[in-house]
Amino acid sequence: MSTALRAIEVFGIIAFASSGFIEARRKKMDLIGVFTVAFITAFGGGTLRDILLDRRPLFWVQHQEYTLLIFVLALVVLPLSHYLQSSTAERAIIFADALGLGLFSAVGASVAQEMQMPLFICVMMGVITAIFGGVLRDVICNEIPLVFRRGQLYATCAFVGCWVYLILNLLDVHQTLALLSSILVTFVMRLLAVRFDLKLPA
Repeated sequence: MSTALRAIEVFGIIAFASSGFIEARRKKMDLIGVFTVAFITAFGGGTLRDILLDRRPLFWVQHQEYTLLIFVLALVVLPLSHYLQSSTAERAIIFADALGLGLFSAVGASVAQEMQMPLFICVMMGVITAIFGGVLRDVICNEIPLVFRRGQLYATCAFVGCWVYLILNLLDVHQTLALLSSILVTFVMRLLAVRFDLKLPA
């Protein structure tokens, strides 16, 4: 995995873990609960991707520093979260989740491509990496998973972003630029969907 891809993976872990921290605190969980929700949110999608691709060891097992990062962040964030107002928390979750969606969809598609999977499978791996952690987060927090509600575009944003990465890659665009373009498209598309209430047709 390239340095750029590794950096994007770390930022994605932080972004999704942050959404897990905020949601767990909204549910008034203690340190163990906050850490567990953040851990599952950050690693759930990538774990399922690695299992489906028969990729061993799992990415967070191979890099134990990822798990330590979540634990340290939980210790730091928990005392500060008491000062987070509900309206601010809601906006923070949307922003962190959109950023994580963009980061992890690009990483997931890239990992599958490195394993020489067909293009559509690469896209599906990107979408799974991006959305499954959030699904587990919402289930644990007793919410209907965001991706299953008939709400603003969510998985669709990751789907489009993955294709942006793969098409640019096929055009021999530098990998870092292709990754950043994919992340930006997914992130902006998700925020626009929330801002203007964009939905798929019923």
